Amino acid sequence: MLRALTSALRLPRPWRPLQTRSCASDGAAGDPEIQVRALAGPDQGITEILMNRPSARNALGNVLVSELLEALARLREDQQVRVLLFRSGVKGVFCAGADLKEREQMSEAEVGIFVQRLRGLMNEIASSAVMGLIETTRGLLPGAGGTQRLPRCLGVALAKELIFTGRRLSGAQAQALGLVNHTVPQNEEGNAAYHRARALAQEILPQVDIASGMAIEGICYAQNIPTQDRLEGMAAFREKRPPRFVGK
Repeated sequence: MLRALTSALRLPRPWRPLQTRSCASDGAAGDPEIQVRALAGPDQGITEILMNRPSARNALGNVLVSELLEALARLREDQQVRVLLFRSGVKGVFCAGADLKEREQMSEAEVGIFVQRLRGLMNEIASSAVMGLIETTRGLLPGAGGTQRLPRCLGVALAKELIFTGRRLSGAQAQALGLVNHTVPQNEEGNAAYHRARALAQEILPQVDIASGMAIEGICYAQNIPTQDRLEGMAAFREKRPPRFVGK
């Protein structure tokens, strides 16, 4: 299943709120902070997730993280979803990063649990998307996997520089470094990024349908069946030891 991640702003079929338990620190407790919408017509196969937490500039708090994890888990099982767009319902901002105001009210144990869930969310996004989020906050060590993903993306030296300085990058600077694939000039409506993301999604959509993808997977797996490494992997799992692969 091909999936693309990006940010955005406007659409044609009604948004479907995700129903989750509320644990927010804001006043609008119980209101969904994301909405999910499957596009129709020639865009069938594209699903959009709208993040809408204007009071905190879409900062990643307990409720938003919970709703995103639940939505991604559902969408991963939906065979009709082939491209996924993340977009913002808050004009002028995509996501402000971690909700430090909410985190300040947590106990040490709660912080540990929340950061684990946040790492899980970032891993889920990274594994199912071609564009992810990287955030650093001046004076704080990235705790959602940024210390691992950034060096793999940019190299150790540059990753250290960005993490230790907490430097903010413009879109053009991020593209020059390879952190983002595209930058676009903003339009009057403030949704230029969405239109570029939608165009990219439309370009990806016809490339691999589910039936073809399953057939390709079957061919690849069939090549793996007679290998020694496949048998070694299963034996290592059964014996609870590290596998010793030999490339055969």
